[in-house]
Amino acid sequence: MSDTLRDQLLGLGFKTLPKPERKPDTRRDGRPHGKPNPTAAKHDQGGKPAPGRPHAGRPQQPGRPQAGKPQQNQGPRKPRSQEDIDLAKAYAIRAQREKDERLEAERLKQEEARLRREARAKVDELVKDKALNDANAEIARHFEYGGKIKRIYVTAEQLKGLNAGELGVLQQNGRYLLVTAALLAEAEALFAPSVALKVDPNAPAADDPYADPQFQVPDDLVW
Repeated sequence: MSDTLRDQLLGLGFKTLPKPERKPDTRRDGRPHGKPNPTAAKHDQGGKPAPGRPHAGRPQQPGRPQAGKPQQNQGPRKPRSQEDIDLAKAYAIRAQREKDERLEAERLKQEEARLRREARAKVDELVKDKALNDANAEIARHFEYGGKIKRIYVTAEQLKGLNAGELGVLQQNGRYLLVTAALLAEAEALFAPSVALKVDPNAPAADDPYADPQFQVPDDLVW
C-alpha cells in the first residue's frame, strides 16, 4: 500500500493494526530460550551427581537383603535318612507301575475295538446278498437278544425251519437277517456276538418260549 493510499484511508477514519508482540522462543521442556535447566545443574558434565547431594533412590536398610538376590544358606542341610530315600523310591516305583497298567489297559481296549471292527467287516462280507428275508412275510418271530425282545418277520415255512434249527438270525448294523444254519455257523466263528438267534431243536421248550407258533405278541406292544 502506498503512502498516499494509506493517508487517504487514515483520513477516512481507518486505523492501522498494531504489530503482534513477538514471544520469546521456548524449548520442549517449557523453559525460555537461553535459561539453563535447573535439573542439569545437579550433575556435572560427566553425568555424575552434584557434590553434596545424595544419590536418588530408596536407601537400603542395613541388615536386610536386597530383593531378587538369593539369601545365603543358614547352615548345612540335614542329610536325608535311608528310610526317606527308600520311601521315595517306593512311591516312584508304584507311580510308574500304575502308569504302565493304565497304558496297557488302554492298549488292550483299542486292540479289542480294532478286532471287533475287523470281525464285523468279515461278517458283513460273508452274508452279503445271502439274507433270506421275505418282504411279504407276515409272521413275527420274537426272540431275546441283548437283554431285549426283538422280532423278525418270516413266512410259515421259514418259521418251521427257524424253530427246527435249519435257519438262524444274524444282527447286522441294527438289522436282523435270516440266514441258513451253515452261514450262521460261519458268522459265529468270525464274530459270535453277531448271532441273534440260534435254535437248538433238542433244547427244552422252556429255553425258547417264543418258538411256539401259537405264542404271539401284539405288534403294538412297546418293549
